[in-house]
This record gives sequence, C-alpha cells and structure tokens, in this order.
Amino acid sequence: GASTPVPAPAARPGEVAAGYAEARRCLAALRVLGRAGQGAAAEDFGFLGLLLAGTREDAPDGTGVQDFVARTVGAVIDYDERRGTELIRTLDAYFAGGMSPARTKDALHVHVNTVAQRLERVGRLLGPDWQSPARSLEIQLALRLHRLASAMGY
Repeated sequence: GASTPVPAPAARPGEVAAGYAEARRCLAALRVLGRAGQGAAAEDFGFLGLLLAGTREDAPDGTGVQDFVARTVGAVIDYDERRGTELIRTLDAYFAGGMSPARTKDALHVHVNTVAQRLERVGRLLGPDWQSPARSLEIQLALRLHRLASAMGY
C-alpha cells in the first residue's frame, strides 16, 4: 500500500498520519483483491481509490474527484472544449439509454450515424476497452462526478 506523497513531512505531521492511514487502506484493499505482495496507491484503484484516499487535508476542494474525472474522461472533456462537440453529452445519453445507440439518438434528437461517429471518436480518445464492464463503470462514475463537480463549482 502507498499514499500520496507528503511534502515537508516534518512540518505536516497530520498529513503524515493521514497518508499512513491511506496506505493501510490500500494494503487492505490489495489483500481483499487477491493482490498480496503487490504495491499500489489509491490512484491505482480507479474509482475505488476515491474511497481509499479518504479525506485529505490538502484536498478539501474536491481535487481528488477532479483528478479521477481527468484521468478517466479528461480526454473527452478536453476534446469537447477545444472543438465545441458534445461527446460528454453523448456518453451521458448512451449510458442512460442502456448503451443503446437507438435510444441515444432518440434522446439527443440526432441520426443514429451521428451517434456511431461520436462513439467511435470516444473510443479513440478513451481506448478500445472503454465499453468493457469495469471501464464503463468507471466512466459512468466519472461522468456523474463531473456533473456534480461542475454544479458545485469545482
């Protein structure tokens, strides 16, 4: 198990204690997942890392959530911002519609070919495994956290 580095630990004993607790949670998670003898920090556990990291004194503003969202769907968010596209909106509709392109097109009021092209672009940005069960779960969580963080002003 590991934690986020604590800069100047002598000056921040509280953060050292929090880092130690985080590392212990990561170690326990590794054991539960059958990965004893391996090492990992909270960020290596995907969305589970948000739970393992707990509340960090140096990140009370939601940056742990922001980091997770950026690692998971940041490429899509950046693409939308640069190009004025609606890939995030398409992903939201796609997952809300049970990963059905037909229901996605109905929700977005676009042609099914438009949905297919957008999802193909998402695949290029997120990688070929983006629709696998574990990865799609993380993406869906990141999308929800992104909406929540945006609404809260993070």
